[in-house]
Amino acid sequence: MARAATSSDIFNAVAEPRRREILDYLAAGERPVNDVVIALQIDQPSASKHLKVLREVGLVSARRAGRQQLYSVNGKRLKPMFDWAKTYERFWTHQLSRIKQRAEKMAAEKRAAGSRKTPGKATRHKEN
Repeated sequence: MARAATSSDIFNAVAEPRRREILDYLAAGERPVNDVVIALQIDQPSASKHLKVLREVGLVSARRAGRQQLYSVNGKRLKPMFDWAKTYERFWTHQLSRIKQRAEKMAAEKRAAGSRKTPGKATRHKEN
């Protein structure tokens, strides 16, 4: 099966780690491209290229404010990714439940072992 173009598929667009970093950064609020450049320590042409891809798939929107382009995350376009990932939530919640059960069992065993110890002689500490 042919792979969808990055510019038309949100999953392909976010497959690139830098684009995910940009989305994470923009999640805090609207920012100009120069802020993205400084915060993520990437050159301006790369930032603009990644923002363009994210804009083309609808994951970010841009608006003009004077001479600046301000970018923000379009949360509605992230919903299909969330819905897809949610299908697999049972796998990680099952694992978390198993980890929690194991930790609770170990804590109970530790408490039980502590209460079974025979009290020995109390040791005295010398004070200087």
